[in-house]
Amino acid sequence: QVQLVESGGGLVQPGGSLTLSCAASGRFFRINLMGWYRQAPGKQRELVATITRGGNTNYADSVKGRFTISRDNTKNTVYLQMNSLKSEDTAVYYCYSEANSGRYWGQGTQVTVSS
Repeated sequence: QVQLVESGGGLVQPGGSLTLSCAASGRFFRINLMGWYRQAPGKQRELVATITRGGNTNYADSVKGRFTISRDNTKNTVYLQMNSLKSEDTAVYYCYSEANSGRYWGQGTQVTVSS
């Protein structure tokens, strides 16, 4: 089992920045893929970014050039640096991981971009 705990969400003005963190804990051999998804009101959950254990990254077109995903394998933690935030980035952001034991989701953290 893997428990994912997110932090770093909040309210930010358009053009601002936020950094999300997600720490994994529990009993597992190794976490392979980690990433972030988001869900806005009335919309389906969508991919934001993922990163493999080796550091290969994948981004949604809507966040390329503005968001950066990174991870610290020694701490089993993934980060999402979000810059130049727009109102359409407002959503609940969910941490995601794939370990040898299965796929796991965090509880979500709210990000609101508004003036």
